[in-house]
Amino acid sequence: MWALMKFIYRISRFSMFCCNFYVIILAIIGLVAIFFYLSDTLWSFLQLSHSILAPYFLPQELQSLVKKYGSWALVTGSTDGIGKAYAKELAKRGVNIILVSRSQEKLHATAKEIETQCGVKTKVIAVDFSQGPKAVETVRRELGSIPVGILVNNVGKQYSYPMYLGEVPDQELWDIININVGAVTMMTKMIIEEMKNKGRGAIVNVSSGAELQPLPLMNVYSASKVYVKSFTMALRHEYSKYGITVQHLSPLFLNTKMNQFSNRLQESGLFVPDAETYAKSAVNLLGRVDHTTGYWAHGIQVI
Repeated sequence: MWALMKFIYRISRFSMFCCNFYVIILAIIGLVAIFFYLSDTLWSFLQLSHSILAPYFLPQELQSLVKKYGSWALVTGSTDGIGKAYAKELAKRGVNIILVSRSQEKLHATAKEIETQCGVKTKVIAVDFSQGPKAVETVRRELGSIPVGILVNNVGKQYSYPMYLGEVPDQELWDIININVGAVTMMTKMIIEEMKNKGRGAIVNVSSGAELQPLPLMNVYSASKVYVKSFTMALRHEYSKYGITVQHLSPLFLNTKMNQFSNRLQESGLFVPDAETYAKSAVNLLGRVDHTTGYWAHGIQVI
């Protein structure tokens, strides 16, 4: 009996040793797995951060936009906000500017400001893109034979204020569709074949952070920006082989009139830049990245 008890005792000790051994092995395997998982996650995060932030901070030689794309740029929605600031930044690089917007008075004031400050030529075309085909034909007629090297599809419209779909006036919805979807499509079609024939050019389609997810109470606006993103990506596949830069620009919140429904967005800050700060950053990225928020602090927010 005593011998049997000693045998059982030794077996139990051995079993406990084996269990502890296996527990230690499994713990080591678990720690190794966690290490590799965290390393891979960190590496992916660093790669993503680098791809988003590097264009803003790595030194780059200032490129000649005139030499690369041509001497004329057409900017829609160019008398306020991003459009006006972007047009001025292009003008500072020596590019002549075709200003396209609704208000004749604002157009002439902006043109005079650009000519005085930047010493370039300007042309103004007054159209309301909510009128659809009529507006596009007006631009085509007024543009004549001016060779457009850079097209900036910036014009856009959003809700007067957030509301349910059934509360939005029909005309306001048609305006959003015609301006946000129709204008970018038909202006691109008007210009792109000439760029293709020349083997150079740049098209910048300005979307919005509203494309990142569905926005209840602004659903048609956010859906129109998803269209701009998809349209731009497909266009790049079709035409980049012809030497045409097709860039998707997706800003988040800026201190502009478009966001006047929010008092908080009327104060500039690190994550809500003014249009001038944003445009300077965005123009520096033209021809360097295909898709960008245009501003480093916005890039951080989408990582």
